[in-house]
Formats: sequence, C-alpha cells, structure tokens
Amino acid sequence: MSGPDALFSLRNNFYLGAYQAAINESDVHGLTEEESIERDCLVYRSYIAIGSYQLVISEINDSAPTPLQAVKLLAMYLAGPEYKETALSSLKEWLSDTVISNNPVLKLIAGTIYVHEQDYNEALKHTHSGGTLELYALNIQIYLKMNRSDYAEKQLKLMQQIDEDHTLAQLANAWINLAVGGSKVQEAYLIFQDFSDKYQPTVTILNGKAICLMHMGRFDEAETVLLEALKKDAKDADTNANLVVCNLHLGKPATRYLSQLKLSHPEHILIKHVSSAEESFDRAFQAVA
Repeated sequence: MSGPDALFSLRNNFYLGAYQAAINESDVHGLTEEESIERDCLVYRSYIAIGSYQLVISEINDSAPTPLQAVKLLAMYLAGPEYKETALSSLKEWLSDTVISNNPVLKLIAGTIYVHEQDYNEALKHTHSGGTLELYALNIQIYLKMNRSDYAEKQLKLMQQIDEDHTLAQLANAWINLAVGGSKVQEAYLIFQDFSDKYQPTVTILNGKAICLMHMGRFDEAETVLLEALKKDAKDADTNANLVVCNLHLGKPATRYLSQLKLSHPEHILIKHVSSAEESFDRAFQAVA
C-alpha cells in the first residue's frame, strides 16, 4: 500500500489556478528525486502562469533534467518574440531525439506550445497517446478546440478509469459538459460550484462558473462572479474577455475590459477578431466614401 501523496496539495493548487498558493506551499520535505523534479516543474509552471517568464529562464540551467528544460522552453516561447523562434527550433530538435522525446513533460509542453500556435494536428502528434492525466486533459482541450467532443469524451473515459474523482478529471468533465451544452451546462456549473465550496475560489474556478451562467442566460449573475475574479487579477485574459461578452449582452459598455485585454494580451483571439472587424469596417467605409 502506498503512503500519502506528498505533492497532492501543490498539484491541486496548480490545476485549480491557485498559482501563488502552489509556489508558497512548495517546501515539501522527504521527496524522492522523481518527486522533487515534479515539484520543481509545477512550481516553475506556476511562475509561468503568473507571467514570471524571466525568473524561470534564469533559474533553470542547461544541466537541469529534461522535464525542467522542457518547462524552460515554454517560458522562453511565452517570454516574447526574441525567444520564440529559438524555443520552437529547440523543441523540434528535442522531439526528434528518440532518447528524450517520450518524456511525458516534454510531450505536454510540446502540446501546449503547438496549441498556442493553433497547430492542433501537430500538438496531437505528441500528446495523443496520453499516459498521464495531464496529457489526457490536454487532449480533451485540443479536441474541443477542433469541435470534436466525441473524441474528447473518449479521453475523459480514460481519465475516469484512472481516477474519476481527480481534480483534472472533474475539470475535464466540466469542459466537455460546457461544449455539449443544453442540460449539461447545469452539471458543469455544479462541478465549478463544488470546487468553490471545497477550495478558495480562484480566477480559473470563477471564470468556469461565469461561463456556465452565461450559457444559461444568467448574465447579471455572471457579471458579479467575473467582477470577483477581476479583484483577484485585473489583467487576467479570460476574465476581461468574458466581461466584454457579458457586458455586451447586458447592454453595458465593455470598452475598459477590451482596452485592458488589448494592453495585457494583444495576441488574444478576441482582440484579433475585433481588429479584423475594425479593418473590414474601415475598408467598407472607404469603398463607400
């Protein structure tokens, strides 16, 4: 019989978006070498999630184990255009190396980077075989982006066979319920509500609840939840994007949230859609003029 999972709390905080809590609670003793590497990966991924890319790049040196090197690649990819091409070329090089290409963390990071690139087929090439709950969860996100909820549901069944009560399995279930829609939205809402009751509500949990409420047409309630999320992180991309959508439905001005999104996340898909629409309008206006 195995003992208690020393990294359960750290892992759970990371999955639920409590990144600072994950960093704060990382001083776990008595770990094996493998557990220590997993802990360090989770801590550095938490730093990446809060935008501290340079810290990760500077602290992980070239002699670090493969999983940590992979995490550093993600930090480089996200740090800015001056690092992006280097990160992508290094990633391709590592994935062609048969010795390290099967490392689960490297596969996870490869999938994550190619999702950012919106190259879903390339992402799946490295993640489709699954093997860990995180890889199955990433597969689900990719299939949902490709509007293939049928494939996503198959991945969820694999997760549930491993541990249906696991936080990632519950989150994945909620994502699929949202994608399927209809009566399943209520089930998704209850999952996020359960997380809110059990743990500190994070920006991730609050956005999940708000999206469910918007799907159910309860935009006033969604706005209240999103404003709570905004207090926790005024620059969060999902919160600002969801507030734009919510306010448009409520007939309220959304300019402030759109401006914040444009400043903090100029590459966000909503900003690209707005810019594209503005350009089309300008072209049409000039044609008429």
